[in-house]
Amino acid sequence: MTNTSEPSANPGALPAGRAGLHLARRIVVKLGTQVVLDAEGRPALSRLYGLMETVAEVRRKGGQPVLVSSGAIGLGARQLGIKPEGLPQKQACAAAGQGQLMSIYQEGFARMGLCAAQVLLTEDDFADPVRHANLRHTLDTLLELGAIPVLNENDTVSTLELERTFSGSTPVFSDNDHLSALVATHLEADLLVLLSDVTALHTKNPELYPDATPLAEVPFGADLQVDLEGTSGRGRGGMVSKVEAAQVAAREGVPVVLASGLVFRILDQILAGDPVGTLFLPAPPGARP
Repeated sequence: MTNTSEPSANPGALPAGRAGLHLARRIVVKLGTQVVLDAEGRPALSRLYGLMETVAEVRRKGGQPVLVSSGAIGLGARQLGIKPEGLPQKQACAAAGQGQLMSIYQEGFARMGLCAAQVLLTEDDFADPVRHANLRHTLDTLLELGAIPVLNENDTVSTLELERTFSGSTPVFSDNDHLSALVATHLEADLLVLLSDVTALHTKNPELYPDATPLAEVPFGADLQVDLEGTSGRGRGGMVSKVEAAQVAAREGVPVVLASGLVFRILDQILAGDPVGTLFLPAPPGARP
């Protein structure tokens, strides 16, 4: 990994652009289903271990990485031998797969001398002030103790509430893209990284249109002239979800990089400030809520 500088001690205060990403200290990394699983629905262990090695190095250098990981439903579906249809089957798959998903992270990080700590969340953990305070204290404590929090939506209990809204101002989440954005903003992270099977935000769906152009950078508040037709294959969140999540985090002052987790050593490249993926620039201080 090329990051040799001391991480920033002031979340949300990085220099603008990619040049400041190597200073990120508190980093939220979201791993999509396509990153966690291979084409057959099995754990993509080689890829995951490579990503965990980078996360472990960030931790050893004094950083505070947080993972938001999808993949439980896909792992559970393979174990149960079904293609889940309807909410109850998806919940059953999540229950079956979450243990396997977490064991991968626990065993992998243990080999690197680190502790992985599971945190399962629902919308109420952000909407209810007491639960939100408890969540923040727990995550802060885990990070202070040197653990790697591994977060996921608690799919076994979070059901129809995914579509409801609260009377307050706190938004709910409907997938792990939005969950990672909320975690990044509530933890005052320096950086949010969204890793899936897409290399960047394009002007069109590159799978449908050969003339689609990747966007290296999205200024805050820019009027995006893009066609977001098409979604990801196995995860709930498609490109629309990722862009919305990036805009949520950017509005609160958190820069976001959207990139492909299928690319070897992608996290190293992002943290080195290399021109990979799409960087969503954060709102300037005067434009934040």
